[in-house]
Amino acid sequence: MKFIKSIDELEKIYGSPSVASLRKVSDHITPTYRKWIQASSLCTLATVGPNGVDASPRGDNSNVVRELNEKNLLIPDWRGNNRIDSLRNIVNDPRASLMLIVGGANIVIRINGTAKITLDEELIESFEKNKNIPRSIILFEIQEIYFQCAKAFSRSEIWKNDSWPELVNLPTAGQILEEMTNSEVDGSKYDHSWPKRSEETLW
Repeated sequence: MKFIKSIDELEKIYGSPSVASLRKVSDHITPTYRKWIQASSLCTLATVGPNGVDASPRGDNSNVVRELNEKNLLIPDWRGNNRIDSLRNIVNDPRASLMLIVGGANIVIRINGTAKITLDEELIESFEKNKNIPRSIILFEIQEIYFQCAKAFSRSEIWKNDSWPELVNLPTAGQILEEMTNSEVDGSKYDHSWPKRSEETLW
């Protein structure tokens, strides 16, 4: 199997980027990009750590990130499983990326920059929901922001319900845990308790 080993070789295959793909990039939040940020309730957060890269989903029932100013975003870190992979990586290496997704839309917004973690009480309390607050806030400084074309979402038909696989044919979280722990975890009990546990610890 042959692999590409140089940028020159890669560029000969793909050629030059289109003018539009270069002109769409901004180093700050513009009015049009702001509307997409405010509409997105789901994103992936990519970070870099000593053991490699990591991508983590982040979601909210309103906008998943909040604008602090035209160069900075705030991302609340709500309750999770305490692996804190993304947070560990940010402490070690501030480089990070976001991909913002809006339900039903084929355009995604990509944001590259750096991140820091703050325990600022005023900021944390400003995210209060249902008497719960995030444990920390990620401050994301924007270096570049741009939209990604629709081809990936169009090809995947992700928003077409009739193209979705039958979830009943996929293993559940409990079944995966049972396999990975050699049955130390009872998969059926885990799956049965998950909905109530999730509802109680959502925020």
